Amino acid sequence: MGIIQVNNIKLYAFHGCLDEEAKIGSDYRVDIEVKADLKKSAKTDELIDTVDYVHLNHIVKEEMAIRSKLLEEVAQRILDRFFKELRMIRKAKVSVAKINPPIGGNVQEVVIILTKKR
Repeated sequence: MGIIQVNNIKLYAFHGCLDEEAKIGSDYRVDIEVKADLKKSAKTDELIDTVDYVHLNHIVKEEMAIRSKLLEEVAQRILDRFFKELRMIRKAKVSVAKINPPIGGNVQEVVIILTKKR
């Protein structure tokens, strides 16, 4: 078993329960970690034998572009697509962070972390 991480994916999106969040948007950071059997790709040096992190990043960008009220829903959609489209994945963790959330205080970020396994 091996781990592939894609960290600090920076995006601008329009998630949140407030009307203002739908209009002005906010900065987000997504970190992902997937576990898969990487023994074959370590020997063959072929992209087809591993989990393509370009594909992972593509899924994150597409799902983050779909507005949701809750970050939990966005993270779950990302996980669901990982497992649907990338059969090699055995376990995945998605962290979605809203930078400078509008919660009435000096808060750097709020983070939702979800995991899923096959």
